[in-house]
Amino acid sequence: MSLLIVFGTSLWRDIFWLSLPVAEKMLRSLIVYLFLVALLRVFGKRELAQLNPFDLVVLLTLSNTVQNAIIGDDNSVTGGLIGAVALMAANYFLVRFIFKHRRLDQVFEGRPATLIEGGRILERGLAKELLTKSELLMVAHRQGFSNLHEIERCVLEPGGGFYIQGKKPPMAERRHAELLARLDRLDQQLAELRRRT
Repeated sequence: MSLLIVFGTSLWRDIFWLSLPVAEKMLRSLIVYLFLVALLRVFGKRELAQLNPFDLVVLLTLSNTVQNAIIGDDNSVTGGLIGAVALMAANYFLVRFIFKHRRLDQVFEGRPATLIEGGRILERGLAKELLTKSELLMVAHRQGFSNLHEIERCVLEPGGGFYIQGKKPPMAERRHAELLARLDRLDQQLAELRRRT
C-alpha cells in the first residue's frame, strides 16, 4: 500500500512539478515567439500564402526544433500549460500593439508584393517572393480564373492572401462582344446584298 502511495505521489509530482522557474518558462516562450515572428518576416510571405511540400516540411519540423528551447528540461504538464499561455499572451499583446501603431504593422508584416500589373507578369516580383508561374496559376484557378492572361492585377498581401483583379471586361465577355460585332457586320452585309438584288 505504501509503495502505491509513493508511486502515486511520484507520478503526480512528475506531471505537475515544474523543474524550471515560471519566469524562465515564460521568457523562453517569449524569446522563441519573437524569433519566429522575425524569421517569418525575413523569409517572406510565401510561407503564409501557399505551402508547397517543402514549406510544409519546414514548418512542421520548425515546431519540433524549437520545442526544447521553449520547454527546456521541463516535461511537466504545468510547464507546457505555462508555455502555451505565455505564447498566446505574447501573440495577443503584440497583435493589439501593432493594431494601434500602423507603422509597426508595416515593419512586422512588410509591404504588398505586386506580381501582375497591367496584365503583365512581373518576373522580379515572383522571384522576390519565390513563386513560380505554375504556383501563381494555381492561385488564379482557386479564384475562378482559367489562365493568367485573364488577370489585370495580382498582389500578394503581407498576411499571405492574394488580391486578384480580372481584366475588364473578362476575356470571355470580350470574345462574346467581338463575336456579336462580327455577326452585326455580317447582318449589315447581308442586308446590303439583299438591297442590291
